[in-house]
Amino acid sequence: MNRSPRLISVLAALLAAGSTVFGQPAPAASELAGPPSTPVVTIPQGSPKLTEIQVDVVKAEEVSRDELVAPGKVEAIPTRVSRIALPVTGRIASLLVTLGDEVQANQPLLTIVSPDAQNAVSMFLQAEASLAQSRSAMVKAKSDFDRASDLFAHKAVAEKEVINARSSHEQATAQVKSSKASLELAQGRLEFLGLKAHGFDQTVVVRAPYAGKVSDINVAKGDFRSDTGAPVLTVADLSHVWITCMVPEVSFRHIMGGESLEVTLNSYPDEVFKGTVARIGDKVDPQTRTISVIAELENPHGRFRPEMFGRIHLAQGVRPVPVAPVGAVIQGIGRDDVFVEKSPGVFEMRRVTLGPSGHGRYPVTSGLVAGERLVIGGTMLLKGEMGGRPGR
Repeated sequence: MNRSPRLISVLAALLAAGSTVFGQPAPAASELAGPPSTPVVTIPQGSPKLTEIQVDVVKAEEVSRDELVAPGKVEAIPTRVSRIALPVTGRIASLLVTLGDEVQANQPLLTIVSPDAQNAVSMFLQAEASLAQSRSAMVKAKSDFDRASDLFAHKAVAEKEVINARSSHEQATAQVKSSKASLELAQGRLEFLGLKAHGFDQTVVVRAPYAGKVSDINVAKGDFRSDTGAPVLTVADLSHVWITCMVPEVSFRHIMGGESLEVTLNSYPDEVFKGTVARIGDKVDPQTRTISVIAELENPHGRFRPEMFGRIHLAQGVRPVPVAPVGAVIQGIGRDDVFVEKSPGVFEMRRVTLGPSGHGRYPVTSGLVAGERLVIGGTMLLKGEMGGRPGR
């Protein structure tokens, strides 16, 4: 009986040292003390600090039950970007636009002095003269054929003369057709270059194919260019743009071509824009397990620029969820917190789980209930009042 107190003392010492009893770890002192209390800040009634704290009742809003959010990047639509090359070799006589200019369809962009322009006019004039000669020869051949046919009818010439006259008339007719084709070809060349039928001192004018913005210039006044395949100007029609996203394979089922979705851009964080699914990729990227999805946006005011970053958002069904203004949330490393007013002057710091932000508020999926009183202003003051107490 005298040895029991000593045995109890030894066991207590082992537990305090974190040893094991019967092969099991001894409980830590903090575990024996129970879970930590919820951090609470109390401000006495009448304190001027209370005037800096704003409180509002938590409301529930309809938030999507299943949703897809994917990052993306704005791009110009490839079919609305024209990389303009010179139609002929020559020297740049004038450059009529600068980088970033808005241009209208058929607006002059630059002019070229080119020997090809003079050759085009010369070819037209030659084709025109050749057609006139051919027509004159055909008229004469027709007259000769008619005269030979009349003489043959009166047995004044041999049939051979009629055959020769017919052959000459047919050849002259064929020559007229050939001359017409050459003239039409020369005429088409002039129209392509925007030249008149007469005059050798004309410049070639390069025009905008459609309305848009000059996004690139690779030429200057006075440059001589012999490569008619290299673009010298780029005009992009940005009245509609794409936002291209890589959607996870597991979320692909939520998307269908032609359906509407929401788009947010980093440049305009407080605005939500409407887009339409324009294209869905045909295969999954084997490395990232994602599928390319392209949404088209109207851009009438030119606010969306290529290379802007943003995201698409597609909701499937809704449910009521408590929401908290962005300013009410204290964001930390690995956690988010809010302050809830439990009673006048008493504020509880509470950990919450948030959904994606939008329209200046967060849906709160856990940690907050509709009807509670949430601190929406003065949260940093309350955080400062906590000092070194647990919770942050």
